[in-house]
Amino acid sequence: MTFAVLNPGGRDANQSFPAGAGKPDEGGHPPVNYHAYAACRRGGFYREIRALPEEVRTVLILLRKRNLRKALAAVQHLKSRGINTLVSCKESGAHQIADFLGDVTRLELFREICTAADGAISSTPDLVEVYRVAGCREVRFVPTPYPVDSKEWDFSQPPEKRRGIFIGTREFSVPSRNHLTAVLLADELSREIGCALAVVNTEGRSGGMILKSLRKKNPLLFIIEAPLAYPDYLRVMALHRIVWQLDSSSVPGQVAGDALLCRMPCLGGNGAVDRIAFPGLSGPAERSVLAGAARSLLTDDGLWLRTVEASMATAMRELSFEAGASRLS
Repeated sequence: MTFAVLNPGGRDANQSFPAGAGKPDEGGHPPVNYHAYAACRRGGFYREIRALPEEVRTVLILLRKRNLRKALAAVQHLKSRGINTLVSCKESGAHQIADFLGDVTRLELFREICTAADGAISSTPDLVEVYRVAGCREVRFVPTPYPVDSKEWDFSQPPEKRRGIFIGTREFSVPSRNHLTAVLLADELSREIGCALAVVNTEGRSGGMILKSLRKKNPLLFIIEAPLAYPDYLRVMALHRIVWQLDSSSVPGQVAGDALLCRMPCLGGNGAVDRIAFPGLSGPAERSVLAGAARSLLTDDGLWLRTVEASMATAMRELSFEAGASRLS
């Protein structure tokens, strides 16, 4: 193991990925998001320096609001040992970065860390300049990879087993997610076409009340109560024709990455993975255009298959574990 991800003071357990993505039901954190950087290099994910294997030569240090002093100490300590140090913000959505850097103490620590580190890995193209102007000498955009090149992580279902729309977002309370708008537009499509609509409720009673209110006029709306284990979540998603969202948060794009594992189109988000794998279906396209595309994908098998094939060809080339490992090397 020569590559590791370090989340100083984080909650996720130490985990190594000697087999890369491994198998979906093995337990531990799934090989997605920042764990995917470790998994695609057959490295490890750790929360303290002392757990890093001796042979590690490059460490990606994750930055959070509450760990910046520990992160700075980690950069300084690892550099003193001759280890290559890279940094990346763990929460990279536009609203999250605004909150993260909207404090003078955190901003000054962030600039000190960027200046001290050897470089930065940006999980979105939108943050490349932020790292650069904060002091990083070298910054590379590396989209979070997905194990689309692993047979074990192929959750696909044939078109005849798929029905309707799966809502990719979950948070009614975050304005840039546009979750309520996405649900309302999908509800209109569901009633127009007569197709199923599935929404995961992660907001307990308050979220359930909103969804149950909509279900009064749409019996095809199905509420899936969280939490679900990640493989089970993907199995449910894969039973649908499309993933629909209107997230404008400029996130790395896990919703679109999940859709790739399920071999299905994802519409409406402006995340990094969305823009790479689904360029014609991602924001900032007009919502009326996106709704028209959703309608076609829900009713035209040939178009659905061509869209899936095109997105998977792009994903294999640019978002697979092989592609991620090559970029991180």
